[in-house]
Amino acid sequence: MKVREEVELSRDLGLFQITMIGIGAMIGAGIFVLTGIAAGIAGPGFILAFLFNGIIASLTAMAYAELGSCLSEAGGGYVWIKRSLPNPFGFLSGWMDWFAHCIACSLYSLGFGAYFVILLQMSGVSLGGIDQGLFIKILAVCVCAFFAIINFKGAAQTGHAESIATMGKILILALFIGFGVLAILRHGDYTNFTPLFPNGFGTVFTAMGLTYIAFEGYEIIAQAGEEVVNPKKNIPRAIFLSLLIVIPIYLLVGFVAIGAIHIEGMETYLYLGQSGETAMVEAAKIFMPAGAVILLIGGLMSTISALNATIYSSSRVSFAMGRDHDLPEIFGRVNNRTRTPHISIFISAAIVILMAILLPIEDVASAAGIFFLMLFIGVNIALLRLRKQMPDLDRGFVVPFVPFIPVLAIAAQIFIATYMFGYSPIAWYTTFVWIGIGILVFYLYPAKKEREEIESMVVYEEKEIVKKPYRILVPLANPETVKDLITLASIIAREKDGEILAMSVIKVPEQLPVSSGKTFLDEKKPLIRDAVEACPPDVQINTLIRVGHSIPRAITETAKLRDCDLMILGWRGWTWRQERIMGSTIDPVVMHAPCDLLIVKFRDFKPEGIKNVLVPTIGGIHASFSYEIATIFERLGGKIRAVRITKDRIEDKKFIFEDGVKIELHHAPSVKDTLIELSKESNLIVIGATEEPLFKRLLVGVVPETVARKAHCTVIMAKRYEKKVVPILKRWLG
Repeated sequence: MKVREEVELSRDLGLFQITMIGIGAMIGAGIFVLTGIAAGIAGPGFILAFLFNGIIASLTAMAYAELGSCLSEAGGGYVWIKRSLPNPFGFLSGWMDWFAHCIACSLYSLGFGAYFVILLQMSGVSLGGIDQGLFIKILAVCVCAFFAIINFKGAAQTGHAESIATMGKILILALFIGFGVLAILRHGDYTNFTPLFPNGFGTVFTAMGLTYIAFEGYEIIAQAGEEVVNPKKNIPRAIFLSLLIVIPIYLLVGFVAIGAIHIEGMETYLYLGQSGETAMVEAAKIFMPAGAVILLIGGLMSTISALNATIYSSSRVSFAMGRDHDLPEIFGRVNNRTRTPHISIFISAAIVILMAILLPIEDVASAAGIFFLMLFIGVNIALLRLRKQMPDLDRGFVVPFVPFIPVLAIAAQIFIATYMFGYSPIAWYTTFVWIGIGILVFYLYPAKKEREEIESMVVYEEKEIVKKPYRILVPLANPETVKDLITLASIIAREKDGEILAMSVIKVPEQLPVSSGKTFLDEKKPLIRDAVEACPPDVQINTLIRVGHSIPRAITETAKLRDCDLMILGWRGWTWRQERIMGSTIDPVVMHAPCDLLIVKFRDFKPEGIKNVLVPTIGGIHASFSYEIATIFERLGGKIRAVRITKDRIEDKKFIFEDGVKIELHHAPSVKDTLIELSKESNLIVIGATEEPLFKRLLVGVVPETVARKAHCTVIMAKRYEKKVVPILKRWLG
């Protein structure tokens, strides 16, 4: 007996731990290191930057909550984008996600170094003649290496370390806020808040782009989905709890930092700006007992916990990419003892260290913000796509007012990312360079590997392929439907002067090479023999068996490579999994089929006995295609009955003519129920896919799917391949 081995991570993180990981990632460099820099850019109005960022982050957090609750896999946004968008977009999303977290780690490590140097100076410890900037980078390297080892030890250890550090810094920020509010009330002077926008309102948008990284921690909660206990409930709860705690803290810290200190002869926001990444410490010195020491400890704890969380997250992205063969397979390995992706952890840590050494802190923050904005745009698009592709997923949380909320989030994030070019062109140049490298890597490794896999998938081919004018691809999996599928294909092939290409696929686990599938060749040969025996002698049939990691991709790639005109799929009428519409194989094939498509639910299919062919029609290219298929059975002796069911009142007309076709009109409250009832009088139903509006996900439409499930005769669902640009955009945006 062959046992399939899955590479997976152990579920060790409960609601409290995963919430602490999210809070720890957010309350890090964004609030301690970037508050002063943001104040110097936007003046007192930088508080609005935190508010607006919190609102925008909440919009995208809804997408993470929904998708994380139903698709809880390591990799988070990368996995969702890859599922919903074709390559290279899926690969690039993971590539950018990985790098974004690495850059964020670099920012946190530099923040740690800056705070630790101040602590040493306050303690009277000499740096031994070492340049301060160099010493900060040395400390950054050391702390990165330390937390790489912590992450290697395991998720539970990561969660415990994160929880302790996060609770400590929340307490410190609470003290900062409390003493700051008392200082403001004592002074009774609010002139620090005027003018609100000394450098113009536009600087608020620059501050938003700079500090947006402070809100990315909730994304890490979904990143760790494969290690969360009860992810359906705990991922949405953790995401919203973390934002509910963090956003008010950010607003209060910003309010206190501006309002609680007064510097003789100098605007407060300018003082904070000049203090840069240590502005919080400088502010605390003025109004808080032992404020400098306490804030230094808080800053160290914040940067440590954020660095810990983002090393954790970046390694999970590269692990997922390695497991999916988008990066070399070494990234997808899991340590046998700790059950952690050790190679991904240490390679990610190496990139973090390199970025910390090479980049200035402001450009590090800006580049990280741009990468996260682009990633979050992709996740919102993935939400829209997956709502269409997988509407029946068991979602623990559902984003309301779709598509308006994700579209609003996309527009806001595009605006902020674009606005950042004026502040940090280097950050955008870094983005372009990394994306360019990613495209190069994709075509050198994942795309090449994919092409090699496709070329090596054919392990058995019975006949030399000589293409006739029309080729029909018939994927075979169920022995019970082989005869019906080949019979239907032969009827159409005879009419079109075409041929049949019957294929079967051997599925190989992801962690094994494709070549290992050859050992299962004998299991598929009976299907091929049955297909040849079922095909009439006057119809040409060619056969092949492929092996691959993905059955749907093997089918669609065969249709492309062999230039097929039509594909016929058999459907059992139900699925094993609730989140699927027609099944794990049929769903993606229907979405990506590069040719015309027929999906058939067979019920006592006897072509010689087909006398009544029911053709429901509402117009459109799919309806005309269904009528085209029906006329083939008409020439075999069947009678076509074209019907249109409408909920509108019908006056005197019982029939109408469209394009020379006589159509019966029926008034009924339910189209589906009426067609199911009419199926009792029919031997065959041929129904076209419905034209769905933008952002609505259905494979062929709710009416055809329901009728196919419940009708009393064989149902053929017909979908014409749309080659125009507009339908392609519909599939992307829908």
